[in-house]
Amino acid sequence: MATPLSADALVSALHKEGVTVVEHAGWRTNNRNHKGSWGPVNGVVIHHTVTSGTAATVSLCFNGRSDLPGPLCHGVIAKDGTVHLVGNGRANHAGSGDGDVLNAVVAERTTLPSPNENDTDGNVHFYGFECVNLGDGKDPWPEAQLDAMARASAALCRAHGWSANSVIGHKEWTSAKIDPRGFTMADFRARVATLLGKQPTSATKPAYQPFPGTAWFKKNPKSPVVTAMGRRLVAVGCSAYSDGPGPQWTEADRRSYAKWQRRRGYTGSAADGWPGATSWAALKVPYSS
Repeated sequence: MATPLSADALVSALHKEGVTVVEHAGWRTNNRNHKGSWGPVNGVVIHHTVTSGTAATVSLCFNGRSDLPGPLCHGVIAKDGTVHLVGNGRANHAGSGDGDVLNAVVAERTTLPSPNENDTDGNVHFYGFECVNLGDGKDPWPEAQLDAMARASAALCRAHGWSANSVIGHKEWTSAKIDPRGFTMADFRARVATLLGKQPTSATKPAYQPFPGTAWFKKNPKSPVVTAMGRRLVAVGCSAYSDGPGPQWTEADRRSYAKWQRRRGYTGSAADGWPGATSWAALKVPYSS
């Protein structure tokens, strides 16, 4: 059993494992804690979404549906391997499952019992990642996505001192579900185990700065990341600076980034100067520790 990670600790754990993270506005307070307890946590549940498209899936998982309020997970893992954080706390993802399975996860047994009873609230005990896939057994799982799924799972296992046996599929929690389809959980746990046998990827300096999230910029950060971004904007001819870029985010940074967005073909509100994941990746901001 373990106390759930704080929002900052979760982001740090994911970054240390080499995961590209997008923090969506409001995710840190988006939870269902008023409906029941969150923790102690015992493991990670992997889901498929039965959706396509990152933006629509993230919106759905953040807000939920009329019959199932959000958040529907803690993170959405896109086809490109980006982990979009949408919830922090109790989330509507695991639902009711078999208490014997929970006991096996707690004991980190290599073999799980077949789920028969739906007698235990999994939303208390599990982190959940929704992974973008139609779930028809035909929609492919790109290597970048599978790698990110394994790294995100390993990040939580490493932070809590768990083994890969603490990672299960939704279908292993309850007989009412079939997800995830398209790979076996035994193979997936082997991926996680391999990662846990190595030092975190962050020991190797990445070439480019991971996208810190639009919300991060709207908090007027002071960071070497802002300087590195500004220097790249100057280099590509999108400067609106009078004195040159510095670590404090300013209106000049926003105007410069808006020039970059227009250069990339964005218009209207999509070229408002607030960085987005796609335009950030194209800018190739050098990594700044």
